[in-house]
Order: sequence, then structure tokens, then C-alpha cells
Amino acid sequence: MSKAKQDKISPDLDTPTDMPKEAVEKISAALNTLLADAFALYLKTKNFHWHISGRHFHDYHVMLDEQSDAIFATTDQLAERVRKLGGITLRSIGQVSRLQTIKDNNDDYVPPREMLRELMEDNKHIAAAMRKAHQLCDENEDSGTAGLLETFIDETERRTWFLFEASRQEGSNAA
Repeated sequence: MSKAKQDKISPDLDTPTDMPKEAVEKISAALNTLLADAFALYLKTKNFHWHISGRHFHDYHVMLDEQSDAIFATTDQLAERVRKLGGITLRSIGQVSRLQTIKDNNDDYVPPREMLRELMEDNKHIAAAMRKAHQLCDENEDSGTAGLLETFIDETERRTWFLFEASRQEGSNAA
């Protein structure tokens, strides 16, 4: 299927908006990348949740479960925001794979501290991407999306903080 055919919005899905078409396309593209990253980070966090081991197993297992739930909770809101703007959103795992900027981790074993550090870096990456998307929203006077992103940035920073604290070396402020 050609790109033009994929990007064409069916008249049945043509949501009315007062935003210029170019703004809808740019913001939708940014949100779809964030959505793909949310799915990738959700699965990676679940992977580490399922495969965590060691003396802090229970605490890490619970923390990663809570974080994966919070990440998954963003997906519907991001996708629905794209639709509210009049854009089209993700339709498949293949599309997620093409758009995600979060790297998968398919290693057979990852030490717990490395899991936490990798997730911390991934969350930092997503927070930075959300800030860029927020700037795009500001430039296009899209306060609805900007407000949503502000909440998600705060939640992402909280996850980053928890992962940092959990991954620190004992008796040291070093990560």
C-alpha cells in the first residue's frame, strides 16, 4: 500500500478540527512516535519485571509492575488525542516497530541493576521526546495536547527518579 493511501483519512474518520492540516499532521506524527515508544517501553518494562532476579526481587518486581501499568495507561490517551485532533494513529505492531525509538532488549539475561539503569535511560529519552512534542504543541497553539504531555512528563520523571534511586550503589550517591 502506498504512503499516500495509508495517510488518507477515510471520510468516516475525518474528525472536525479548527487546527490547520499541517499542524495536525506534525503533532499526530510526534504523538504516534511517543505512542510507539510507550508500547516499546511497556513491553521492555514487563520483560524486566518477568525476568528480574536477586536479593531485591520483590521490591523491583513490584516497582516494575507498577511502572509498566502507568506506561500502558498513557497509550489510550495518546492515541485518542491524535484522533481528537483529526489525525490517524497506530494500527499494528509492525507500525510500532517502525516508529519506536526505544531499543528492544532481547538478551537472555540482564543483571537487575543494568535493567534498572536501561529503563532509567529509556524514561529520560521519552521525557526529552515529550518536551520536544510539547514545544511543537506550543508553536501550534495546541494547549490540549500540551497539557496532556505535561502530566506525562511529570510521571516519566518520577519513574526516572525511582529507577535512579533503586539502581544506586550502596552507601554512594553514584549511579
